[in-house]
Amino acid sequence: MVVYTAGMPPPRRRRALEQAKQASTLQLLFKAARLANERAIARVNVDAGRPVFRRAIADLLPHLDFAGVRIGAIAEKVGVSKQAVSKVVADMVDEGVVEVVPDPTDARARLVRFTPRGADAIAHGLGVLASLERELARRVGDTTIRQLHAALAAIVPVLEREAP
Repeated sequence: MVVYTAGMPPPRRRRALEQAKQASTLQLLFKAARLANERAIARVNVDAGRPVFRRAIADLLPHLDFAGVRIGAIAEKVGVSKQAVSKVVADMVDEGVVEVVPDPTDARARLVRFTPRGADAIAHGLGVLASLERELARRVGDTTIRQLHAALAAIVPVLEREAP
């Protein structure tokens, strides 16, 4: 039961906003991505037998690679402070999935890059995602999952080209 408070929009406006959210393809994509991310994180932690993976780490992963990237660049892309990124990176270093090395182009700068253990972690994570995808396919159908994949494979390059 939702209790109306002075800061909430009236019930009719709330219903209209909920309908608009359900009508928005990208809003549904954001919600699906969040829910899938939560399930994947939970499974990785169950597999590890302890909490080793959290959302802050998941948020950094798309911005890391094997060549290395500066902490400042990661912070800018994620939209958080360099200090916040440094803390998460330190946790990842402790787990052995990344290392921090000197930037060969600037002696003052440091690069974060995946380690061989990080490659193993990525492979495990992709296996978890594949498992979740198979479960979804059983529930919504293989065709739906294939169509979603094809649509996202077409959309991502467009968004990457037009990134601010």
